[in-house]
Amino acid sequence: MKFELQHTDANSSARAGIITTDHGNIETPIFMPVGTLGSVKGVHLHEIKDEVKAQIILGNTYHLYLRPGLDVLEKAGGLHKFNGFDRPMLTDSGGFQVFSLTGIRKLSAEGCEFRSHIDGSKHFFTPEGVMDIERTIGADIMMAFDECPPGTADYQYAKKSLALTHDWLKRCEKRFNETEPKYGYNQSLFPIVQGCVYKDLRRESAEFVTQFDADGYAIGGLAVGEPAPVMYEMIEVVNEILPQNRPRYLMGVGTPVNILEAIERGVDMFDCVMPTRNGRNAMLFTAEGVMNMRNAKWATDFSPVDVAGYCQADLQYSKAYLHHLFKAKELLAMQIASIHNLAFYLWLVGEARRQIQNDTFASWKAEMVERLMRRL
Repeated sequence: MKFELQHTDANSSARAGIITTDHGNIETPIFMPVGTLGSVKGVHLHEIKDEVKAQIILGNTYHLYLRPGLDVLEKAGGLHKFNGFDRPMLTDSGGFQVFSLTGIRKLSAEGCEFRSHIDGSKHFFTPEGVMDIERTIGADIMMAFDECPPGTADYQYAKKSLALTHDWLKRCEKRFNETEPKYGYNQSLFPIVQGCVYKDLRRESAEFVTQFDADGYAIGGLAVGEPAPVMYEMIEVVNEILPQNRPRYLMGVGTPVNILEAIERGVDMFDCVMPTRNGRNAMLFTAEGVMNMRNAKWATDFSPVDVAGYCQADLQYSKAYLHHLFKAKELLAMQIASIHNLAFYLWLVGEARRQIQNDTFASWKAEMVERLMRRL
């Protein structure tokens, strides 16, 4: 994998670049739709490629390991062949899922024992095992196995957790270097910066991960309960240390405003379930603000859902029609809203890229943040 930093905005730290992988190029800043189980919920593959215009999607190691399982994925020739997506993919390591399984998991220096949320069966993840699993899944970008502490964790817990994550990273890198890709194309390993909301721990982690000279770096453990201003402060602390010539991935973030604020601070890659999850619950993100499609005000509004042209698939649908579908609990409503929101997110980062290249990002972003926070 290669990363070319093409331009930095004259009035901020916002960056435009291009990531080159064996499955194609990724223009940054980029948003990555979340395909936890190998599919983006409610959205066809051709819609992901043609209407949403996704350049890369995610899969999740924890979920794919449990179902369909590694035997199926290996026999298929990896996740690309299994789901038919021929563009780049990234796999989370399962660290966040481990964090969210409080009560049915046990952490140790060796790894994490947990019970499946599907059938209660017992499993054990180690850094080495997770690297083997991600090799079998076959994503272009693999994430290191880490622990993600809650945003409210006290300092001592955060410090202990960080030591564990750093030890696991060393083991991940060793296993990654001992093994080869299984399907004839290259894979990259991204370390993850942790440290909760503590500046000294974030600095320590950022300095620690850079010694691995990885193809890219992730910032984890944010948007997990801490206030947004604190998240932005942690991004600034970390990005002062991470190398300029590598992509920076802010994991699991977030709202459109979160994304623009992080781009301004030098982040290149994002993912979040919000576009599809909120879409399934009748919330649309637009360039003019947020819309609740169940509200009666849309019942006789026959103007198109998308007036900015970022989602060509939605131009045939009016607000009144989508309101009707949600009120009638038609499955099509959730599909249309999911496509719309994903297309909007991809439009937003694409427009951010254009503004960066024109050195107009800072002023454009200030205007967009004000618009995006409106409730229509």
